[in-house]
Amino acid sequence: MPTLSIQPLAFRPEFEQIPEDEGKTTEELIAALRRILETTASDEGRGLRAVHAKSHGVVTGELEPLPGLPEALAQGIFAQPGPHPVILRFSTNPGDLLPDTVSTPRGLAIKILGVAGERLPGSEGDTTQDFVLVNAPAFAAPTPKKFLGNLKLLAGTTDKAPRAKAVLSAVLRGVESAVEAVGGESATLKNLGGHPPTHILGETFYSAVPMRHGPYYAKLSIAPVDPALVALTDQKIDLAGRPDALREEVDAHMARHGGVWEVRVQLATDIERMPIEDASVVWPEDVSPYVAVARITVPSQPSWTPARAKALDEGLAFSPWHGVAEHRPLGGIMRTRKPAYAMSSAFRGQRNGCPMHEPRDQVPLSE
Repeated sequence: MPTLSIQPLAFRPEFEQIPEDEGKTTEELIAALRRILETTASDEGRGLRAVHAKSHGVVTGELEPLPGLPEALAQGIFAQPGPHPVILRFSTNPGDLLPDTVSTPRGLAIKILGVAGERLPGSEGDTTQDFVLVNAPAFAAPTPKKFLGNLKLLAGTTDKAPRAKAVLSAVLRGVESAVEAVGGESATLKNLGGHPPTHILGETFYSAVPMRHGPYYAKLSIAPVDPALVALTDQKIDLAGRPDALREEVDAHMARHGGVWEVRVQLATDIERMPIEDASVVWPEDVSPYVAVARITVPSQPSWTPARAKALDEGLAFSPWHGVAEHRPLGGIMRTRKPAYAMSSAFRGQRNGCPMHEPRDQVPLSE
């Protein structure tokens, strides 16, 4: 039975500080994302996601909250009896469909079905809860304004010289390996294409930015726990001549083994050390560790087929604002995500002639 060794801090509205110019920054972010969408739609003949466009596998299973959780952990969906159907989408972060020889940070989006509770604005009438995660415990930029600079660079390089990007990625991976060999790590190098060529299923994924956890606030992570998945952590894969190497590796593993992941929550205890508005701060785990609140079990299955891609990759949108009020996203990065994700989803739906629809109690898949 999970135990809690810390005293969580109750959320207070004054913990969120909204800059006067955040509206203008959000408009510029949406414009940069729109440029990415229009560029990739022109190239591909269909609408893609503005970020995390390339999926490496989509699988389905069940999420089961752990029994006997302490009150501070048993909040929102984790206070509800399970199991709940769940969809997991593994991806990498660029908005264009690059070969995997351009090695970039990884993402995991999950959609939990059949969730009851007061809804967040914009998701009224739905019964899903989404969590959008990356394989880093903090965000690459502290604020929306700082992130805007990164995004403008990304928008300006979308669809530019993919072969050159692959060469640059190989160089950056070598530099990143050298940095890590002396105990360091560079988010900049990884974001530019220097992510180590490791198996995506061995990654631990994080919300990176905070959200409400009932009366408290927290970050969330999803970590592999079954032996076959754990064995993939930091396991190098061969990218040479394999533009879809990650997709091939995910499909081969999931067809044989399936997988089990733990959902963990890191409750905030100190607003200074665990801020809401600076998304780049890694919350210290020695002060408040991640504690398990649920398990996700995925049976063996193909992770990539034409029918699965159409129903679960092209047919769904994921947003941290699809969910219940007890898990309301917090901070500037999360606030700007709401209209940005809505714009991206609407663009895809309009461009592809099929609006996004949220599933309810059953996974929308037939194979």
